[in-house]
Amino acid sequence: MFYAIFLTILLASNLFSQSKNERTQVDLTIYNQNLSLIREERTLNLKKGISTIVIPDIPSTIDGTSLHFSSLTDANAVRVLEQNYQYDLVNQSKLLFKYLGKTIEFVRLNEETKKEFTVSGKLLSNVDGIVAEVNGKIEVNPSGKIVLPSLPEGLISKPQLQWMIENEKEGEHKTEISYLANNLSWICNYVALINKDDNKLDLTGWVTITNNCGTSFKNAGLKLVAGDVNIVAKDVEIYPRYQMMELMSTSKEPQFEQRELFEYKLYSLKRKADINDNETKQLELVAGKKVVAKKVFIYDGATKPKVGVYVQFKNEEKSGLGIALPKGKVRVYKKDEDGKEQFIGEDEIDHTPKDEELKLNLGNAFDIVGERKKTDGKTFGERSAQETYEIKIRNHKAEEIEVQIYEHPGGWREWEITNWSDKWEKVDQNTVKFHVNVNKDGEKIVTYTVRYEW
Repeated sequence: MFYAIFLTILLASNLFSQSKNERTQVDLTIYNQNLSLIREERTLNLKKGISTIVIPDIPSTIDGTSLHFSSLTDANAVRVLEQNYQYDLVNQSKLLFKYLGKTIEFVRLNEETKKEFTVSGKLLSNVDGIVAEVNGKIEVNPSGKIVLPSLPEGLISKPQLQWMIENEKEGEHKTEISYLANNLSWICNYVALINKDDNKLDLTGWVTITNNCGTSFKNAGLKLVAGDVNIVAKDVEIYPRYQMMELMSTSKEPQFEQRELFEYKLYSLKRKADINDNETKQLELVAGKKVVAKKVFIYDGATKPKVGVYVQFKNEEKSGLGIALPKGKVRVYKKDEDGKEQFIGEDEIDHTPKDEELKLNLGNAFDIVGERKKTDGKTFGERSAQETYEIKIRNHKAEEIEVQIYEHPGGWREWEITNWSDKWEKVDQNTVKFHVNVNKDGEKIVTYTVRYEW
């Protein structure tokens, strides 16, 4: 049977609390760690002495211990004595639970006359369906619309704060409230289109803001913080609810202004924005055109059997970039011979300062084969050894290529390369790199001998 719940009367106090004390201004600072700082201004009409006020439209994910309140009208006149965060939200199950054992009404339809009539019954259970006693009989999932006389005390339609305050100056106070909340977060994603010759790319960075905090923010100031801010770990429930995605079109002028904040980066949107509950919004952060790039082949045979293909470029101003790039995923596309864009790989970048080089791992090269083996090994007494390695690179492409070969001698041991077929450079204590060219449809063999001491 179908049934529905209709509330005919709402408590007057609840109606009053939901219509007063609304925010007049709001600014959001969102961190890329599922955390946001919300600063609100509200005009409150306060009585003198001790009274109770309700602050509505508070995120359901608020950290109540982080809340700060002050009167901008008279900072010394008002103080909060007690704070209650009320989040027992109204729903069908809770409503019916409050009416167990009580009389409720069922509005039914007379099929012959097509007129509605009402019957009363005692609610016995709301577990696995409705059970009620109607006219002395037990009905399971009784027909009709359920009508309740009022909203039970303690249930509210939206999360809210209830404060006990002490005030010395009666009248309107312009106040400021700030607090931390979860489930209002942002990430950065990038889209790159590489050209035909693989030597230039267009890069666009998009900020994706997801609001699942339980309330909407209209005409809000918006700032984003990128960086590894230390936050004490705790369990946070995340509700991945998405109702819509709003994509803001690109513009010639940057929408965000980047500034410094302590040891982090702060991105301020140059206009106000609506951040609605259960919404995902995308805003363009950065756009670089014809950024100089280079395709690179890397073979690290000790850790990976295949030859990887990378694209590297520099985050510099002359290429249209040159701002701190927040960490995020980079998806790379290239047009095929028909002029259609095709996805060719993706990678993640960390927070990257300006003028630093980025290297994207897009996958493995199809036509380049790497082969690595140890060809010789000797020991000299108890504290010395020698090994010889051979690396082959076979190129089945129709053009000459350059390959970077990485090797990892040493570990905890002291080492020295005593013999080598090609020039190499030391990258760090455990890594050396060979730069080699391989002819089209050709093969290149690199050998080296390393001696260890311990």
